[in-house]
Amino acid sequence: MEIAMKKIVLTGGGTAGHVTPNIALIPSLREAGYEIYYIGSFDGIEKKLIADYDIPYTAISTGKFRRYFDLKNLTDPFRVIKGVRDAHKALKKIKPDIVFSKGGFVSVPVVHAAHTLKIPVICHESDMTPGLANKLCIPFAEKICCNFPETVDNLPAEKAVLTGTPIRSALLSGDRNKALEFTKLPDDKPFLLVMGGSLGAQAVNEAVRADLPQLLKEFNVIHLCGKGKVDTSCADLKGYVQYEYIKDELPDLFALTDVVISRAGANAICELLALKKPALLIPLSAKASRGDQILNARSFEKQGFSVVLEEEEITPELLMKTVTELYRSRDTYIRAMAENKATDAIRVIMELIEEYRKK
Repeated sequence: MEIAMKKIVLTGGGTAGHVTPNIALIPSLREAGYEIYYIGSFDGIEKKLIADYDIPYTAISTGKFRRYFDLKNLTDPFRVIKGVRDAHKALKKIKPDIVFSKGGFVSVPVVHAAHTLKIPVICHESDMTPGLANKLCIPFAEKICCNFPETVDNLPAEKAVLTGTPIRSALLSGDRNKALEFTKLPDDKPFLLVMGGSLGAQAVNEAVRADLPQLLKEFNVIHLCGKGKVDTSCADLKGYVQYEYIKDELPDLFALTDVVISRAGANAICELLALKKPALLIPLSAKASRGDQILNARSFEKQGFSVVLEEEEITPELLMKTVTELYRSRDTYIRAMAENKATDAIRVIMELIEEYRKK
């Protein structure tokens, strides 16, 4: 057993999806004897999420790289340059053996600074095609881990590793009875869980609420609707509960759930795959994004894990029909997910971290 303490810096932020895989690695890193540090932004969601884990947190300046015109495009490059200086200073002080980057724009200065200090970097790309931040990090990374078989073709062959996403072990140990007690819902119908991502999804919320009279005839509905998106006019509907955000009780809600309606963020759908939950995926529109959720969703549909509706085509009748058919065919989707040969992401990523730390 190694006695010398090993050090790792985790980075990534901007959305929960750029943080939760890092959190999933924490127990294994600690078990392997690592001192863990986190470098993130001053006001990003990563600072709030990491606060629960007793990990030293260093905030750096960061800016966003935009593909569209914005006056901030004139000032953000200077914020990024300052971020590289901040990250360089932090890394020299911490002296980590390795950096693991989950992406988001805060990771770019950290990865660049690590490269200049000859600290090995492993990156993780969740989506089918690399986002801009990870594209800027790829030249400086030893390996890039990814979720989808199709992603390997979009990465340098010598760097790509199909790992899947690290999943928090707590998600796999939910208690159905605790969820019934928490929600106060009757155990008389199947349970439908609606998730719109960490910020909620207005289009999903509107589609589900418009269809509640029909949905509640067949399902009890648990709706995670996002901060500030609770609709008080639905509060007294029998068989329906809504929450802005759920943290500690989420594993229990998953244990209770039969089918899911969800956005198609990569980390969220990989969690559904690990939990073997049949899902109707409603990806974020290409008009409001770079289209990565559409690609994620179609990959899962192709592999037989989920069905997909794009938000522009949703009607109350189609939503009800699709969810009902999903539930009736749930065993087919569960079998496909059970047969998936996805790698044990945490084990493979830990092996990569150990390998490149020693180098």
